[in-house]
Amino acid sequence: MVLPFIAALGYNVFDPTEVVPEFVADVGIKKGEKIDYAIMRDGKPILLIECKGAGSNLDAEHASQLFRYYHVTSARIGVLTNGIVYRFFTDLEESNKMDTKPFLEVNLLDLHPSQIEEIKRFSKSAFNMEDVLSAAVELKYTKEMKRLLSEQMEAPSEEIVRFFTGRVYSGSKTQKVMQQFTDITKRALNQFVNERINERLKSALGPDSPTVEASRSIQPTASASALAPAELTASEEAKVVTTDDEREGFMIVRAILCGTVDPKRVALRDASTYCAILLDDNNRKPICRLRFSASKKRVGMFNAEKVEDVADIAELSDLYQHAERLRATVLGYDKK
Repeated sequence: MVLPFIAALGYNVFDPTEVVPEFVADVGIKKGEKIDYAIMRDGKPILLIECKGAGSNLDAEHASQLFRYYHVTSARIGVLTNGIVYRFFTDLEESNKMDTKPFLEVNLLDLHPSQIEEIKRFSKSAFNMEDVLSAAVELKYTKEMKRLLSEQMEAPSEEIVRFFTGRVYSGSKTQKVMQQFTDITKRALNQFVNERINERLKSALGPDSPTVEASRSIQPTASASALAPAELTASEEAKVVTTDDEREGFMIVRAILCGTVDPKRVALRDASTYCAILLDDNNRKPICRLRFSASKKRVGMFNAEKVEDVADIAELSDLYQHAERLRATVLGYDKK
């Protein structure tokens, strides 16, 4: 599984001057220890690859072996992979000592276009160590900052709350006031992100296209006969947050249906417990419901009687496995 990946980068896996299997690296008193693959240039390793079993948990299969080899070779890039997930490491924190966290991680079953561009940096024709290391700095710390932002949007820290409160509120910052502004800060951050996303969707899809809405809720029921939308109070509206996974799931469903109906007819309405994807933004034409939580992803689909049937999915890409049923649901509405 790894050799085709190396070959796709342009290296000749049958040329031992380019790709060396079981590359020998002497580590201290241990002689003849081997790394699974080393990619060579001018007789020196530029990239070390340690392979684990297909599908194995890379968090459990930590990169201790790769750490040992890293500092005794001239390679600046180390890769830990199970053939599906690839984690790329370098030495940004301390020279000649591999970082404990990767600067890039890709899953070949869920590749994003931006990740493909980053992988190209490691290809034989494009490889430049200075460019790779420069990109590694950007990727690693951008990733960490995005993780911190995500945490702050979910549960703002006291420092963040005080930062914003101090700039909008001049009164005494009592415990009660700080608790109130903790909730306000969380809502403001999430509303700001949603508004920016809606602006981008409007720009990309045209002024008349439906956007991701968080102002209406559809109460979950088994039958669409009770699918009338329920108005939310202002406080309830603020609690409805459309997640990245829900937005991506919506775009996948829209992509599935693009050859069946005009994509502009596929709309999303978020609720507190699920995201409803509707035809013509009509709550009586439900296409599916995305029931995503932190621990599980499920999708609810509808039969001819509009009874919801819920199925588990492991990854967002699994939505494509239900493409025929989603298309049949939409065609059923248009037929009627």
